[in-house]
Amino acid sequence: MRFIGASTRNPSNIIGNKVYFLYQFVSLSSSCAVQTLDFPDENQTQDSNRYLELKCKMQNYAAKGYIKKAIEALNYMGSVPSKPTVYDYNSLIYCYLRSKDVFLEELVGVYIGMKRFGPHPNASTFNTLFKGMLSLGSLKESLFIAEEMWKSGFLPSFSSMSKLLKRSMEFSSLVDSLSVLELMLRLDYFPTEPTANLLIVSLSRAGMIAEAYFVFSALLGKSHFRGAYSYNPILWALCKSNQSYTALALFCSFRKKGLVHSVYSYTALIYGFSKEKLWDEAFHCLNEMKTDGFSPDVWTYTSIIKFLCDDGKIEEGLDLLEKMEEEGCKPDLVTYNIILRELCNQNMIVERGKLFQIIDQKGFSPDPYTHASLAGGLLKQGNVGVAKEHLLGVISRECVADAPLYNIYLNILCREDNSKEALSLLKSMVERGVRPNNISYNTILKGLCENSIDEALEFFDCVSRVENWPDLVSINTILSAACKQKNSPMIRRILNRIESEGFKLNIVGATCLIQYFCAVGEIQECLKLLESMMIYGPTPSIVTLNTLMDNLCKMHLLVPACRIFLYLKSSGVLPDVITYNILIRASIKERNDTLLDHFLREMYSQRFKWDVFTYGSFIYGLCREGKISLAMQLRDQMCENGISPNTGIYNTILEAMFKRGKFWGIVSLLKQMAKDGCEPNEVSFEILNRAMSKGWMKEFPRTAKLFKLVLCGNSEKATNHGERTS
Repeated sequence: MRFIGASTRNPSNIIGNKVYFLYQFVSLSSSCAVQTLDFPDENQTQDSNRYLELKCKMQNYAAKGYIKKAIEALNYMGSVPSKPTVYDYNSLIYCYLRSKDVFLEELVGVYIGMKRFGPHPNASTFNTLFKGMLSLGSLKESLFIAEEMWKSGFLPSFSSMSKLLKRSMEFSSLVDSLSVLELMLRLDYFPTEPTANLLIVSLSRAGMIAEAYFVFSALLGKSHFRGAYSYNPILWALCKSNQSYTALALFCSFRKKGLVHSVYSYTALIYGFSKEKLWDEAFHCLNEMKTDGFSPDVWTYTSIIKFLCDDGKIEEGLDLLEKMEEEGCKPDLVTYNIILRELCNQNMIVERGKLFQIIDQKGFSPDPYTHASLAGGLLKQGNVGVAKEHLLGVISRECVADAPLYNIYLNILCREDNSKEALSLLKSMVERGVRPNNISYNTILKGLCENSIDEALEFFDCVSRVENWPDLVSINTILSAACKQKNSPMIRRILNRIESEGFKLNIVGATCLIQYFCAVGEIQECLKLLESMMIYGPTPSIVTLNTLMDNLCKMHLLVPACRIFLYLKSSGVLPDVITYNILIRASIKERNDTLLDHFLREMYSQRFKWDVFTYGSFIYGLCREGKISLAMQLRDQMCENGISPNTGIYNTILEAMFKRGKFWGIVSLLKQMAKDGCEPNEVSFEILNRAMSKGWMKEFPRTAKLFKLVLCGNSEKATNHGERTS
């Protein structure tokens, strides 16, 4: 009933009451507002002033790079209610990033503090940190912030991620580039086609072929970038690294997926198979290329010709050159230079002359590579004088000579022990505007080291201010010379120089020192150096360890050499045939049949084939035991296996025959030496001299007379050689 009564109340009274209440609320609010204006709260004003003062201090400190003082000011804001806010933190970060002295650890610490204790970072926090770190080139930190932003529910922009990816590639930080791309793909962002292609090319060139394929596959799976120019770099990387069959499999899989190949795709396969000397596969690809409607270009043909020439197949190279021209593909100077080099290497003088005529008829002007090919071929054939004369003519014309061409001439001069002329030529290079490179300086340095290490060090000091020189090659050159001469004071001087120049001794230099310590009998120092290398680096290589084992074996220290061998295997360094040859020869010399059997079994299990040194060791052992007939049988066996005996093997048999009076066998052996193209060397004639001087041959006058003729012939040959060189 009260409900009904209430419902029958006059509506005008309800409205009147509401109006009166609203009037009272408005009056009260106005009254409060007036009171606030007329009588401000003193605490609030002080807090506001305090906050503004601290904020200003914080910003000033941050802008000057005083991050710790800025953080202190920020913390003092805690005395003001509801302060500091996330915007205060953002302001600190922004101001600090604009300063010249930014320590990323401190900045990341601010972010971590916000994340743990609040206020929680907002979108502006992440964007400010990301842009600032990217501008500083801090790629890893920028990526970290981008990932944190995404995990916190904020989306990094596509433009920001694209900039980070491009920056990573600019800095050649390919691992970071891949991480950025992975995050972009998670965000459903795709890099632009040029950026993606550049990343694939960069990865391929760096040998990161699997990673390059991952990038291409990921984008292909999203229906992006189906052009051959995107995957061709992967094919080329595989072919250049002797993985041509893998490249072919990839090529076929791309075709099945509907991807269209290009001339460059086929050329990659042809290049790879030619490089691996798989000629059937290379020419099959060439034919398939033509069948599929692609015309081989000059680069395709030049690739095959280059590797045919490298394989000594000059006739096939010339045939392909002719076929190339018949098909309307014009060779360029690079093609002709490659063929010219091989014609010179094989001393095909007539063909070389004809090729020069063709080059001239085609209107090509020989470039530095042309002259370098000709000079290199002449030098390989021993025509040093002709090569020198040709280079001198080219250099005197000035217009075509470059640093590599000068370097060949410098090398000739230094080999002729003419370092003074080499130094003069170096000066002439600079005067003519040809900038010497590291090879120029190192060539002269090596020549000087052959004569006087003091002069070499003087030259080293004179030109050490040249950009990028000295390098580790020059350091190792002079250190190697000092070690060979057993010049301890000079070695110390060079090592001090290495330290002062900021160089770090590499494996080549360390191996030189090991050779030196072994040569002077300082085995303990040698082992100390090896221990240091094992702990601090550089990691000993197989060459280093073989050098040490060889020297230990020469000192009849077979057991320590075996310990080095065990370390070698345990450290993951793979022994080679030289390793086993060293230990096998030492085991034979020490008459240790147990070790000999062990190393032979290991050598067989590693599938190493006997070489001339392995045979030489066993022939030595047989000759020492007087088993000359067995030694000769072993010599015949090595010939049947396609291995030619060297003069050292013949000397071993020769000495054994002398000691046992097998003089007519010696005559037969000398004839066999001549037949095999092995000329007697100094050791051979020393053996003959010793036999004559000890009177071993008094009972064999005819044989003695024959050996005297051999000795006289050798003496005359030496005299003639001396006259020619003088």
